[in-house]
Amino acid sequence: MKALASFAVNVLFASAVAAMPPAAPFASIDGGTVSLADFAGKPVLLVNTASMCGYTPQYEGLQALYDTYRDQGLVVLAVPSDDFQQELSSAAEVKEFCAINYNITLPMTDITHVKGPQAHPVYAWLRDEAGFVPGWNFNKVLIGRDGAILGTWPSGPKPMSSQIVGAVEAALK
Repeated sequence: MKALASFAVNVLFASAVAAMPPAAPFASIDGGTVSLADFAGKPVLLVNTASMCGYTPQYEGLQALYDTYRDQGLVVLAVPSDDFQQELSSAAEVKEFCAINYNITLPMTDITHVKGPQAHPVYAWLRDEAGFVPGWNFNKVLIGRDGAILGTWPSGPKPMSSQIVGAVEAALK
């Protein structure tokens, strides 16, 4: 009986470990690196972004969501990507664009692949764990305090929409 219980605990532990996002760091737009492990115990809204897209005005909502809930623990991590050919040519240009046009203070990565064989390990994990591959810019993924994938949204839902805010508030409880 003890062996069976030990086996069950090991299987549950292995499942929990497999479900955790990889600690592989992203290059930060500010230099250095940023990793989901840096935000352990906090919910993270991960968003692949682009500066020259019809959805680019969602940066305003991302910043508003971050400003509203960061003191409660929410992290909004923007991941600029040129996988849909709508990003500026350098991280410096992206950072300047976001600062000037949207006063972005939320954390951002450098320009990163989010799909295909070159996808960052976190996005490969999302593909493998949840079947989630960004179909366009401004796709959103909410990762819970425990590393579980709590929700995914395509480009359309705005960051301050009731469906995203509701999921964020539930994750913060």
